[in-house]
Amino acid sequence: MIDAKHIDALKQIVGEEDVKIDKPHLRAYSYDATKEHYEPDAVVFPANEEEVSKVLKYCNENKIAIVPRGAGSGFTGGALPVNGGIVLALEKYMNKILEIDEKDMVAVVQPGVINADLQKAVEAKGLFYPPDPASMDYSTIGGNVSENAGGMRAAKYGLTKDYVMSLKAVLPNGDIIRAGKRTIKDVAGYNVAGILIASEGTLAVITEITLKLLPKPKLKKTYMGIFENVEQAMNAVYKSLAGGAMPVAMEFMDALVVKALREKLGVNLPEWAGALLVGDVDGNVDEEIDYQLNILEKSFKEEGAKEFRIAANDEEANEIWYARRNASPSITMYGSKKINEDISVPRSKLPEALNGIYAIAEKYNVLAPCFGHAGDGNIHVNVMVDGSNEDEVRRGYEAVEEIFKLVVELDGTLSGEHGIGISKAPFMKLAFTEEELNLFRRIKNAFDPNGILNPGKMGL
Repeated sequence: MIDAKHIDALKQIVGEEDVKIDKPHLRAYSYDATKEHYEPDAVVFPANEEEVSKVLKYCNENKIAIVPRGAGSGFTGGALPVNGGIVLALEKYMNKILEIDEKDMVAVVQPGVINADLQKAVEAKGLFYPPDPASMDYSTIGGNVSENAGGMRAAKYGLTKDYVMSLKAVLPNGDIIRAGKRTIKDVAGYNVAGILIASEGTLAVITEITLKLLPKPKLKKTYMGIFENVEQAMNAVYKSLAGGAMPVAMEFMDALVVKALREKLGVNLPEWAGALLVGDVDGNVDEEIDYQLNILEKSFKEEGAKEFRIAANDEEANEIWYARRNASPSITMYGSKKINEDISVPRSKLPEALNGIYAIAEKYNVLAPCFGHAGDGNIHVNVMVDGSNEDEVRRGYEAVEEIFKLVVELDGTLSGEHGIGISKAPFMKLAFTEEELNLFRRIKNAFDPNGILNPGKMGL
């Protein structure tokens, strides 16, 4: 517990109204999308970078754990105060778009800006910020940077890291730094911004982000390929991409998801459908769109697609995307508890990965419906179990561990976009050697020698 003198000192820094120790606030900031609960001792709302610096300096001097937090929408417990201490909540005040520069095509934002709000603001000026995590309507840019969020458009446009030009951040001792520059090219010094991206708030508190923007494409069309089985669909993924297609998104749903969409939500899909590939293509001229769609249709049908649908208008596009948007809620028909993982493998290994996942699920007598971002090899594996059945839950987690082992053997990774946090920390030794983990620990120690910043995360 933090004693009264520390609470009073924090109130002196940010003001009495912005230090909360009442039960409703502590409860509200005790959980994220994992539904795990760890109550902090206090919630602090800094108004600006200077206050962040002073709070960190005080906590560092007094060895008080501090956990930076945006919207709390993470799936791995990255913003949970597992050791108590302070939650540093950045969404209340530090939520402004500071600049949209149409000449240099950059945006400068504070960490609490909501992703969707930034997208709307830049699109109003004819510009485009591609990273679109599923949580974009409520997740913050600071959280996106801390987890290197992806999204459905990553197949063509990449991840958050591909758009971060520079960061301002506060180190645990209160020092304010800038990492990176507002230039297209910058090879001066170490790539500190690259280290801070995806560091899950364990190295510094990000206070300002400069992002690269693109011109907004003028045209977009939506497509759906319907296959009899998931292996055909996965082969079509790398066949079409190797053939020259560059879809904005290429999302997949397997047989279990298709069945749930059809039976639970009444989505119009044929009885024989065993896998779907859904996505968009974009560009600035009709010929470019047609070229992309022709490659996709040819590749899909060569790999066994029995139907290839192209949306004629926005209404039909929304009907196609309805299936993908509802993949996650539809599969609740298979179990009351979802063990949700987001492994990633090389695209060419997708068929092998999925066949392996289904074999593991069968071994442990659980169901594992899969969907996700086939265009970049990111699979959302959902091990569905009866949450009230302890034996089934145990088997579910054992299946997950074996799935992680399979993924590493296939040159894949534990997480494509959700991060490690506390949920995947026990599996870090599967993916990294002891020498690599020791390097991570030395980096952590260089930034945070007292270990106050977001302790207990990433297995460090």
